[in-house]
Amino acid sequence: MANLPPSHYPDIGVLGEDLVAQWLQSTGWIILHRRFSSRWGEIDIIAQHDAGVGDKGTKGQGENPSLSFNSARAKQQLSANSTQHSLLAFVEVKTRSSGSWDAGGRSAITPQKQAKIWRTAGIFLAQYPEKADYSCRFDVAIVYCQRISKNLSGVTANQEALATSSVAEYKFKLQEYILAAFDSLTDNG
Repeated sequence: MANLPPSHYPDIGVLGEDLVAQWLQSTGWIILHRRFSSRWGEIDIIAQHDAGVGDKGTKGQGENPSLSFNSARAKQQLSANSTQHSLLAFVEVKTRSSGSWDAGGRSAITPQKQAKIWRTAGIFLAQYPEKADYSCRFDVAIVYCQRISKNLSGVTANQEALATSSVAEYKFKLQEYILAAFDSLTDNG
């Protein structure tokens, strides 16, 4: 097989972010920005959840047959936002193939990367001062990507995924969503 140009291959990072954004929307979040960038860095997803709006369930689940959500697990994961005010989540998405060298992307969230995201979040809040009083947190989404072989009869998962999608010859699984990840990565690191 001839080597194809890089433009032929899908950007798995963007496709992983798409899955996370769709999953967040299905659990009641509003996506404010995708790939918000400043001179300091980039934030993959900025999402807002308004307390008291109510659970939107699995909105969108039937719209894309190649996308499925585990809504019970999603509600359990995201139920920590029971404050009276809106909540902003600055989400870093790490899409990796299984067996990646950096612990599924966790090792790539270095203190330097965290500082860049913090600064970029500050720029966002300065540009949108009406959101400056919202509670904020920094989440990390771990997405596994696997190329689907024509000889592969099925894809098996080690643990239940929060959401899955298939695009072209790739299967994506939102395997883990870490709430307030910067705190837990610092504590565990």
